[in-house]
Amino acid sequence: MDNNLYQYTGHDHDVASRQRDFVLRLALAFALMVILFAVLLGRFVYLQVFKHHEYVAQANTNRISLVPTPPIRGEIVDANGVVLASNYPAYSLEIVPGEIEGKIDDTIEALRAYVDITASDLKRFKKFRTEYRSFENIPLKLKLQPDEAARLSAQLYRFKGVEINARTFRNYRYPELTAHFLGYIGRISDRDQQKLEEEDLVSLYRGSTHIGKSGLESFYERQLHGAPGYQEVEKDAYGHVVRVLKTVPAKTGQTLRLAMDIRLQQEADRLMNGRRGAIVALNPQTGGVLAFVSKPSFDPNLFIDGIDSDTWKALNEDWQRPLINRVTQGLYPPGSTFKPFMGMALLESGKITQTTVVPAPGAWSIPGSRHLFRDSVRRGHGSANLSKAIQVSSDTFFYRLGYELGIDKTDPYLAEFGLGSPTGIDLPNEYKGILPSREWKAKRFAKSKDPKAREWHPSEMVSVSIGQGYNAYTPLQMAHATASLANDGVVYRPHLVKELLDHERREITLIDPKPERSIPFKQSNFEYVKQAMAKVLQPGGTAYRIGQGLPYTMGGKTGTAQVVQIKQGARYNAAALAEQHRDHAWFISFAPVEKPQIAIAVLLENGGWGASAAPLARSLTDYYLLTLKAGQAPAGAVQAADASAPQQENTPQTVTGAPASPPAASVFQQAYGVAGNVQTASGAAP
Repeated sequence: MDNNLYQYTGHDHDVASRQRDFVLRLALAFALMVILFAVLLGRFVYLQVFKHHEYVAQANTNRISLVPTPPIRGEIVDANGVVLASNYPAYSLEIVPGEIEGKIDDTIEALRAYVDITASDLKRFKKFRTEYRSFENIPLKLKLQPDEAARLSAQLYRFKGVEINARTFRNYRYPELTAHFLGYIGRISDRDQQKLEEEDLVSLYRGSTHIGKSGLESFYERQLHGAPGYQEVEKDAYGHVVRVLKTVPAKTGQTLRLAMDIRLQQEADRLMNGRRGAIVALNPQTGGVLAFVSKPSFDPNLFIDGIDSDTWKALNEDWQRPLINRVTQGLYPPGSTFKPFMGMALLESGKITQTTVVPAPGAWSIPGSRHLFRDSVRRGHGSANLSKAIQVSSDTFFYRLGYELGIDKTDPYLAEFGLGSPTGIDLPNEYKGILPSREWKAKRFAKSKDPKAREWHPSEMVSVSIGQGYNAYTPLQMAHATASLANDGVVYRPHLVKELLDHERREITLIDPKPERSIPFKQSNFEYVKQAMAKVLQPGGTAYRIGQGLPYTMGGKTGTAQVVQIKQGARYNAAALAEQHRDHAWFISFAPVEKPQIAIAVLLENGGWGASAAPLARSLTDYYLLTLKAGQAPAGAVQAADASAPQQENTPQTVTGAPASPPAASVFQQAYGVAGNVQTASGAAP
């Protein structure tokens, strides 16, 4: 009995122990659940209360997208509002490689049934594929015909990754006439993108595909480009746009008005008549560029959406170098057009006076040397003062006096005319030319092993004094120097753009024609040299033929620049030389002499004697003073644009506002009805 009681008591103890364990485990599990729920509740409170705004913003970002809308690029017009660079809408066939199902070549072949895809289109597309990322739209065919766009749009559901998009295209209405100063736009490259990142301008180019590459398109890129807008759109889970929540319009780029009348540009181009070279005309009173011709030229429309390799090779390897802007980048010895400036150096240095007369024989030698430096006229000119030496273009007069004056005394006076320095025109990549000096030669030949090669030798001054030797200047520099001389030393910076119109702000910015500086020479010396240049067009002068029947006063100077050296005693024979080795022909001029309104530099590459360039300057001056300035040509008398150019274009925006009273009536106010704030900007800087 006791034994049984003991067994019963032990059983109860085990049951109680198990119950305690169960309750303990249950309590632990409950505690764990409470802790977990507490953690979840804490996390819930943290997310819903403390992180509420952050996650709402993220959710909205997933639901709402910003779609950038690129701005419309500003137009470029001439002085009378004639549009030179415009925009027009057109459809573009584009492919997104990352979305194509199957092979791209098969897709393109299938698209041929609806669109005429040329070999040139395919070359451009293959070139773009190497530059674009797989998720970017790559143009296959630009500027679809309306019937092509309509035909294909009905079948687009069959072509995943193929899109038809409306684009705004740039058009240069007078392509070869304006290529070297308008420049062109092109696709934004990796290099362009890197530059935008460095300048913190990436946000301004969201949605844009093009940027200015050269000319005014590049120099005034910030003004022409405008600012992008955007659409705030709501998308569903599949990325489809459900609705547009907000629209911020893009800001149209500014319109540039030039100082140039396109009719004078056309006349200058006509006068070149297919010859290689350059003509540049400036207004000495303001620095405004009146004509700017570099020949041969090219069609800038070819570069806008990527030029094919064959066309690029043809342009780049052409020995006539049509891509070179000869006005600002062509460096040539100025020949005898250098003599008026050399004459100013002789007068200002005190080496001679206005009445000094020196021998001007047919040949001259450096004292102690037998080498003969010959005059262009074998018999010479007897004796001459500076006025006669400029009129008849005596070489020996300048040989002797230039040698005696020396480079160190000559250089500072010539530098005052801007020779050897950039003019500061509102174009990129202007060359500064070469005004030789002792310091220049030491730097130029610094790597030479021969120490004598770095030294300046007095004999080198002989050729320099007549515009040969190391002298090398651009046609723009010669026109600028001529304008400064004609304007009695008052120097204006050359500029193409005269006025900028900001449609968004209703604001006009005028390029203020303030003098950049004044050359500190005697006014009597300026007048003396100008009158000597006027005698060049009179009987006995080297350009007397173009002075016949002149209804206004005009000063000028011929120049013949040697390209290859002729042996001592040998005669120049152009027929025996290759064309590119023949002399260059120069002519500089200004008119009227009393108060010049136009200064011109004409360069004919391998054109022979300088007198052959003079008729072009006379004809251009006649057209400017007697036709344009006299109002003989109708304002709209411009030749038709290239027939191949698209005829669609955007009408310039009209902005109205309160009447303003600018210093002078603006072409934008006259042609576009614009009124608003008028500001001024010094010089040619944008």
